Amino acid sequence: MRNLIAAGSIIAALVLAPAVGLAAKKDEKAFLKEAMQGNMTEIEFGKLAMEKATNQDVKAYGQMLVDDHSQANQKARTLAQQLGVQAPADIGSKHQAELKKFQSMQGATFDRMFVEHMVKDHKKDVKDYQAQAGSGPVAGFAKETLPTLKKHLDKAQSLMSKVSSGKAPS
Repeated sequence: MRNLIAAGSIIAALVLAPAVGLAAKKDEKAFLKEAMQGNMTEIEFGKLAMEKATNQDVKAYGQMLVDDHSQANQKARTLAQQLGVQAPADIGSKHQAELKKFQSMQGATFDRMFVEHMVKDHKKDVKDYQAQAGSGPVAGFAKETLPTLKKHLDKAQSLMSKVSSGKAPS
């Protein structure tokens, strides 16, 4: 009886092991798709900031988002191609709805709301990328991208005092 139970446990382990491996890879693929969508969204937000911001530092931050997230998205797309992950065609309806809210904002209100959104968004991104930064090709991408995301978070946090204190645009 013990041998039968032991044999059953071994068979169960052999059957379940590949499924567990697939789940981990699916999570990596899901992360990579979300990363590409996030990069495309940040690029669109950056362009919007360059167009609508009244504060020159916010405009410059928008340009930094476009530059850095374009570069990160190119790396993510290359990795996705290597792993057989289909890149998303667009930013998705959730991100599109967020972007649309900001398109109707003007002046100092845009600057303040944009910077607040960037702080919140980059805090989440840093947390997500840290969680993904283990081992493997997707983890390598996450580790490589983290310093840029932290830089974006730090810059957005420093912009908060400029846009929320009522200082004149610089």
